[in-house]
Amino acid sequence: MSDYGQPRIVVIGGGTGLPVLLRGLKQFPVEITAIVTVADDGGSSGRIREDLNIPPPGDIRNVLAALSDVEPLVEEMFQHRFKTSNELSGHSLGNLILAAMTSITGNFVYAIQEMSKVLNVRGKVLPAANQSVVLHAEMEDGTVVSGESKIPYSGKKIKRVFLTPEDIRPLPETLQAIRQADLIILGPGSLYTSILPNLLVPKLGDEVCRSSAKKVYICNLMTQAGETHGFSASDHIKAFYEHMDCAFINTILVNNKEIPQDVQLRYKEELASPVAYDMPQLFELDLEVVHADIANLENGALRHDPKKVAKILYNLLINETKKRYKA
Repeated sequence: MSDYGQPRIVVIGGGTGLPVLLRGLKQFPVEITAIVTVADDGGSSGRIREDLNIPPPGDIRNVLAALSDVEPLVEEMFQHRFKTSNELSGHSLGNLILAAMTSITGNFVYAIQEMSKVLNVRGKVLPAANQSVVLHAEMEDGTVVSGESKIPYSGKKIKRVFLTPEDIRPLPETLQAIRQADLIILGPGSLYTSILPNLLVPKLGDEVCRSSAKKVYICNLMTQAGETHGFSASDHIKAFYEHMDCAFINTILVNNKEIPQDVQLRYKEELASPVAYDMPQLFELDLEVVHADIANLENGALRHDPKKVAKILYNLLINETKKRYKA
């Protein structure tokens, strides 16, 4: 519980799923800390990372925007992506501002803190590490693919993912947030390229394993080509455990409403299909299974419904904090 009497939530992830969830959670009286991956090496983030030798700002930018409390036009400006024929093409203004702030302050974390003030961010946004990391995937045939953006396009099945360099250090604030959390949320997002890279940061994953907080995994709605093709809900959990060497997840949140056939056909073209929630296997893993209608169609894309998911998580949190503080 925070100094303000609000329960503390830590959300770990990246990609498009994390901001969606945070927009829902910030409507509740909770203290949020978002721990965000810095393994991205594609698009605008990848170019800035390579040119300026700073952590990729894209996932951080999207989380700052999601938790911001500013006029819509200001947020739109921050998220604006240039469409020109010169070097600005493809860059978002927010990425460039974060890069400039890093140059001015000399520190990526300070840059995030200053932007959080400008955008009136509700909560804390922390990178999983204050440096760029490289994500590698060892495939089942023994080959290794390097680079977060390249892994899903290898055409091979992933055996494990790992980070370099070896001396990556998490922020002390990140470890403290995990220790103080009443609820730790993983996902939604790409299993191998958005969520696991955070947990593989030395000491960060260990801290999650040791935490006494309830740990909830928000299972993806659809499988992802190149990452989780053919995965059931329990396969996602097993992948976490194989990488972390500890069974640390208490609860899994899954969608129980059938995805419309026309949407399934559209995703089939991307070699994606609905994630089956295999109840017997999930119970064998000693998981509390929460299933609900949490899918939402947004501009033709299937997304978790931020309001429904946030309400479920908040209720889990309240029940958990009642139990913890009674004890």
